[in-house]
Amino acid sequence: MSRVLLIEDDPAVRRGMEVALRHRGHTVTSAPTGEEGLALLRTRRPDVVVLDLMLPGMRGLDVCRRIRDRDQVPIIIVTARGDDVDVVVGLEAGADDYVVKPVRAGVLEARIRAVLRRTDPGAAGRARPVPSTYGDLVVDRAAMVVTYRGEPVPLAPSELRLLLALSASPGRVLSRQQLLEQVWEHSYHGDVRLVDACVKRLRGKLGGSGGGPAPGPGQVSGSGSGPVARQGSASGSGPGPSSASGSGAGASGRSGNSTAHGGSSGCIETVRGFGYRFRAV
Repeated sequence: MSRVLLIEDDPAVRRGMEVALRHRGHTVTSAPTGEEGLALLRTRRPDVVVLDLMLPGMRGLDVCRRIRDRDQVPIIIVTARGDDVDVVVGLEAGADDYVVKPVRAGVLEARIRAVLRRTDPGAAGRARPVPSTYGDLVVDRAAMVVTYRGEPVPLAPSELRLLLALSASPGRVLSRQQLLEQVWEHSYHGDVRLVDACVKRLRGKLGGSGGGPAPGPGQVSGSGSGPVARQGSASGSGPGPSSASGSGAGASGRSGNSTAHGGSSGCIETVRGFGYRFRAV
């Protein structure tokens, strides 16, 4: 099974999570502080990091950013509250998924399995071994590698799988709910923040500004000038994932409710009331 690095300061919670994960076959290394966790990251090379946001000393958010600066290992954050601020800020810091305390062992196990599947090249679809080129952007689905102007782009597992899902069908609109099911393997509506935060990070890494406050489920704001940094001013009507997923197969790629600005490669557009689409330029 996988190697898990658990960073959790509460001894009782840490012990309970260790026992539950080991019972399910994982190898667990734990640390009570962010500093110790970062040191273990270098020596143990885990497959996934489970990170509590409320840590003494170095905050969990800072630990998440430090990890993401140097490594693309999957990160699952643990928060005591499921509120927008904690979750969205954690996701924008680079986390791939989250769980809320008290953590249920079955939920954590499902999240770990799902996030590890995103790192498996075999899960990307072997039917398209030839790299796809969108101007300066090249997506190699077989190797799970993305390059821009010949330089590799380091993407976290969720960012990579999101780009793969969107670019597989340029022009097709995918609702947030569809993306949750394809990328995160979530079947309920409460996690649309995962999609919006991941799109924001992806745009930033591929040339977007990534600035501004975190958007709501139906509102993504900002602009950029790079290959995947395009979004419309999506606000007002129809923000929720339930309305976004009503068509099942995605809306037509010709909706007038989105905006895009120039670019030499592909771009991710926000389609108001529906979701996102990748447009090959």
